[in-house]
Amino acid sequence: MTDKNRALLERLWPMDGQLALSAEAEHELRTEDYVLEMPQSGERIVGRDKMRAMQREYPAPPSIVIQRITGAGDHFVVLGRSDYDGEIFHVANIVEFSDGRIARETRIYGSPFEPPAWRSKYAE
Repeated sequence: MTDKNRALLERLWPMDGQLALSAEAEHELRTEDYVLEMPQSGERIVGRDKMRAMQREYPAPPSIVIQRITGAGDHFVVLGRSDYDGEIFHVANIVEFSDGRIARETRIYGSPFEPPAWRSKYAE
């Protein structure tokens, strides 16, 4: 499964910095009980449907340059650099798989931030 999991990540976050998939396509790559945690902002989004809804509403997604994908089996780390309209963050994304789908992500950003009010309806 390691090769398939790595291939899924490389498709989701290609090394050329361009996001390849839409919120709809990403939705299919996640488990029903998918969890996204962002420790700096304290947000926890539970369920792939909530994640898709948040992605659809995201006002200006950042550009992302993937620097490295490491891991094996069901556990990977994706390191990258994100540009939020000129403000740069280094990102470590810990990705856990279950049965060939993304079950959990923990996204750690170089600088803490307060979550925007519009996302509060998605976070626990």
